[in-house]
Amino acid sequence: VQLVESGGGLVQPGGSRRLSCAASGFTFSSYAMSWYRQAPGKERESVAHISRAGGRTNYADSVKGRFTISRDNAKNTVYLQMNSLKPEDTAVYYCNAESRFWDYWGQGTQVTVSS
Repeated sequence: VQLVESGGGLVQPGGSRRLSCAASGFTFSSYAMSWYRQAPGKERESVAHISRAGGRTNYADSVKGRFTISRDNAKNTVYLQMNSLKPEDTAVYYCNAESRFWDYWGQGTQVTVSS
Protein backbone atom coordinates (compact mmCIF):
# COMPACT_ATOMS: atom_id res chain seq x y z
CA VAL A 1 0.00 0.00 0.00
CA GLN A 2 1.32 3.42 -0.94
CA LEU A 3 0.08 6.97 -0.81
CA VAL A 4 2.52 9.39 -2.42
CA GLU A 5 1.88 13.11 -2.09
CA SER A 6 3.40 15.64 -4.45
CA GLY A 7 3.03 19.29 -5.37
CA GLY A 8 4.28 20.95 -2.23
CA GLY A 9 6.75 23.81 -2.21
CA LEU A 10 7.17 27.49 -1.55
CA VAL A 11 4.35 29.79 -2.64
CA GLN A 12 3.70 33.48 -2.06
CA PRO A 13 0.71 34.67 -0.05
CA GLY A 14 -2.34 34.87 -2.28
CA GLY A 15 -0.94 32.24 -4.59
CA SER A 16 -2.21 28.81 -5.56
CA ARG A 17 -0.92 25.28 -5.40
CA ARG A 18 -2.33 21.88 -6.31
CA LEU A 19 -1.38 18.84 -4.28
CA SER A 20 -1.74 15.32 -5.65
CA CYS A 21 -1.81 11.99 -3.86
CA ALA A 22 -1.25 8.88 -5.94
CA ALA A 23 -2.54 5.66 -4.40
CA SER A 24 -1.54 2.08 -5.08
CA GLY A 25 -1.88 -1.33 -3.50
CA PHE A 26 -5.54 -1.11 -2.53
CA THR A 27 -8.96 -0.56 -4.13
CA PHE A 28 -8.90 3.22 -4.25
CA SER A 29 -12.58 3.65 -5.09
CA SER A 30 -13.55 1.80 -1.89
CA TYR A 31 -11.90 4.38 0.33
CA ALA A 32 -12.94 7.82 1.46
CA MET A 33 -10.02 10.19 1.06
CA SER A 34 -8.92 13.13 3.12
CA TRP A 35 -6.21 15.73 3.37
CA TYR A 36 -4.77 16.62 6.76
CA ARG A 37 -2.06 19.08 7.71
CA GLN A 38 0.29 19.63 10.59
CA ALA A 39 2.02 22.91 11.30
CA PRO A 40 5.11 23.12 13.52
CA GLY A 41 4.16 22.80 17.18
CA LYS A 42 0.54 22.04 16.38
CA GLU A 43 -1.59 18.92 16.20
CA ARG A 44 -2.52 17.35 12.90
CA GLU A 45 -5.85 18.71 11.67
CA SER A 46 -8.35 17.66 9.04
CA VAL A 47 -8.47 19.94 6.00
CA ALA A 48 -10.80 18.30 3.51
CA HIS A 49 -12.67 15.06 2.96
CA ILE A 50 -14.21 13.42 -0.09
CA SER A 51 -16.48 10.39 -0.27
CA ARG A 52 -15.66 7.24 -2.22
CA ALA A 53 -17.48 8.28 -5.39
CA GLY A 54 -16.64 11.96 -4.95
CA GLY A 55 -20.21 13.10 -4.48
CA ARG A 56 -19.75 14.50 -1.00
CA THR A 57 -17.04 16.82 0.28
CA ASN A 58 -16.48 18.76 3.44
CA TYR A 59 -13.88 21.22 4.60
CA ALA A 60 -12.40 22.77 7.68
CA ASP A 61 -13.81 26.24 8.28
CA SER A 62 -10.34 27.71 7.89
CA VAL A 63 -10.08 26.60 4.24
CA LYS A 64 -13.70 26.68 3.12
CA GLY A 65 -14.07 28.66 -0.09
CA ARG A 66 -10.33 28.56 -0.80
CA PHE A 67 -9.49 24.84 -1.07
CA THR A 68 -11.14 22.21 -3.25
CA ILE A 69 -10.72 18.46 -2.88
CA SER A 70 -11.37 16.18 -5.84
CA ARG A 71 -10.57 12.65 -6.92
CA ASP A 72 -10.10 10.65 -10.10
CA ASN A 73 -10.89 7.02 -9.37
CA ALA A 74 -9.64 6.00 -12.82
CA LYS A 75 -6.21 7.41 -11.95
CA ASN A 76 -6.25 6.40 -8.27
CA THR A 77 -5.46 9.98 -7.35
CA VAL A 78 -6.88 12.59 -5.01
CA TYR A 79 -6.16 16.29 -5.37
CA LEU A 80 -6.23 19.38 -3.22
CA GLN A 81 -6.47 22.66 -5.08
CA MET A 82 -5.40 25.47 -2.76
CA ASN A 83 -6.12 29.08 -3.69
CA SER A 84 -5.66 32.38 -1.89
CA LEU A 85 -2.99 30.82 0.27
CA LYS A 86 -2.11 32.43 3.58
CA PRO A 87 1.01 32.13 5.75
CA GLU A 88 -1.08 30.18 8.28
CA ASP A 89 -1.59 27.48 5.65
CA THR A 90 2.08 26.58 6.03
CA ALA A 91 2.25 22.95 7.11
CA VAL A 92 3.07 19.43 6.07
CA TYR A 93 0.07 18.12 4.14
CA TYR A 94 -0.83 14.44 4.42
CA CYS A 95 -3.08 12.27 2.34
CA ASN A 96 -5.29 9.74 4.14
CA ALA A 97 -7.32 6.78 2.87
CA GLU A 98 -9.99 5.37 5.16
CA SER A 99 -12.35 2.43 5.00
CA ARG A 100 -14.28 0.65 7.72
CA PHE A 101 -11.31 -1.54 8.53
CA TRP A 102 -8.20 0.17 7.24
CA ASP A 103 -6.54 3.55 7.48
CA TYR A 104 -3.51 4.55 5.38
CA TRP A 105 -1.30 7.63 5.41
CA GLY A 106 1.16 9.18 3.02
CA GLN A 107 4.54 10.57 3.99
CA GLY A 108 3.48 14.19 3.61
CA THR A 109 4.48 17.12 1.45
CA GLN A 110 5.63 20.49 2.78
CA VAL A 111 3.75 23.62 1.77
CA THR A 112 5.31 26.93 2.80
CA VAL A 113 3.45 30.18 2.23
CA SER A 114 5.84 33.07 2.51
CA SER A 115 6.99 36.15 0.65
